[in-house]
Amino acid sequence: MPLHDTSTEAAFDVREIPFSRRGSWLDLSPVVALHTRTDTIHLVSHRNGFHGVLALRPERDGLPVETTWSADPAALTWAQEDGRVEAAFAGTDAVRLRGSGLALRLGDAAAGLTPFTGTYLFTDPSDGAVVFTSYETGHRYRVTMLRGEHSVEGSEALGEATRSILLGSDGGDWEAEVREATSQQTVPAEAATFEEVVADSAEDFASYLDDLAPWRDERTPAAALAAYVLWSATVAPSGLLGRESVLMSKHWMDKLWSWDHCFNAMALAPGRPDAALDQFLAPFDHQDNRGALPDSVTHTEVLYNYVKPPIHGWALSRLRATSARAFDTDELERIHDGLVRWSRFWIDSRRRPGHDLPYYQHGNDSGWDNSTTFDLDRVIESPDLAAFLAVQLEVLADLADELGHPSAGWRKVGDELVRTLVDQLWTGAEFVAVGALSGRRSTGTSLLNLLPLVLGDRLPSDIRTTMADRLGDHLTDYGPATEPVSSPHYQDDGYWRGPIWAPSTALIEDGLRRSGFTAVADVVSERFRALCEKSGFAENFDARTGAGLRDRAYTWTAAVYLLFAADHVRRS
Repeated sequence: MPLHDTSTEAAFDVREIPFSRRGSWLDLSPVVALHTRTDTIHLVSHRNGFHGVLALRPERDGLPVETTWSADPAALTWAQEDGRVEAAFAGTDAVRLRGSGLALRLGDAAAGLTPFTGTYLFTDPSDGAVVFTSYETGHRYRVTMLRGEHSVEGSEALGEATRSILLGSDGGDWEAEVREATSQQTVPAEAATFEEVVADSAEDFASYLDDLAPWRDERTPAAALAAYVLWSATVAPSGLLGRESVLMSKHWMDKLWSWDHCFNAMALAPGRPDAALDQFLAPFDHQDNRGALPDSVTHTEVLYNYVKPPIHGWALSRLRATSARAFDTDELERIHDGLVRWSRFWIDSRRRPGHDLPYYQHGNDSGWDNSTTFDLDRVIESPDLAAFLAVQLEVLADLADELGHPSAGWRKVGDELVRTLVDQLWTGAEFVAVGALSGRRSTGTSLLNLLPLVLGDRLPSDIRTTMADRLGDHLTDYGPATEPVSSPHYQDDGYWRGPIWAPSTALIEDGLRRSGFTAVADVVSERFRALCEKSGFAENFDARTGAGLRDRAYTWTAAVYLLFAADHVRRS
């Protein structure tokens, strides 16, 4: 059986990064639950949540066989000395499988079948397809043999039972397709050979990579893998996501949060501006009647119990500066409307009467869930929030001028925010937050308190210099720790109490450049790029060792690498 061409530029470990393709709600991965990695690759669905649907186990003569896994953007392989199984995505809704010298058992991954949970198995009398129906995903998975023999165990069984299909049950070569479907009968595309299926994925990824990173060279060795992380985590419009969207991961962080999406949009803008616009606007499709963006959106869930910080003006300015095309008037009007309502939410609904500064209700609102800035009070008027909103209002005012809408009010409120930020939250040595009810000052050790750097020269030069100096407390060999390693509150895997994160690094790096500290910004960029090249695209990283932590295939990490790498090449 001929082998497919392997793209070594973006080969990856499926234990770290799921095997998928742009547009699919499916992936193949041994990661099946929160922080749960098995020794078996599963067909995983992200419809109605994160669900391992089928377990895929190579066999020979009825016994499991140990294999070596290898993956690139076009194909996944289980290899053993005398046999192999290969998988490739046939479009977005199907996985093509073939084997030689090994059989493959597709088994129900659920513990059992109840009237409301689990996976039922039957053979469709109309065409002989073997069908798994999943309560958890609300979809069916039709297995059609294209070549070779198969056997079925547990067809029509209820309750606790083994449910599986063995592909290649006679020991010969075989080929099959697993297709995700609703109630309709589906038929594989007969004209597509396995090689054609592999080539289609390879060509789609190659085009995507060339669009996003045409500048890549030996100075940016992780660019192709970063592009794969974004490409493979992209899903087609479905359910509550009405636009093509990049999930934060096709592991358990399979949502679109209302600030994470900004970094992905910026990475897409230079090569895929239409996709960037969809990514930017996705949460704006779900603004509530007060203008608030949801905390997150998934296939079947929109959460409003928290919000996320208003970095959207900041992101829009960068997105438009690098976009491969200018947005037309209708697109800009849609953006303007969303930013007006989003800004109004913070001005009208998140300021205590008589106060000029907006407040967060919880660390989750800031995106820095457990930052030490929230240790004394959770409901706080925070320096990062005031700075983000002031930047957003300036961008909104410029956009209003461009479209012929009133803008003076936005500028006035933004200028007042900056003055009040300095008057009320600058101690002379650092920015702090204050309790919106208590008036109590927060500690100032979190990197969160340095984010007003994004205001650039709108802040006095002595404040900018002091903040740049304070960054030294956070800067490790791998980038800026969210809590200084010397802090008594530092934790290696403490989420926002120590680890290095992509969004905080991107905001700090941009703030340093806006504030005139380009040499320090270059150091931040260089160390973060080296971190990703060493440890991949994890959700966050141990600030002392550089080890990847939590979800290991996080798109905003890949996006920030691409942003930094592109800027580095251009500057070079």
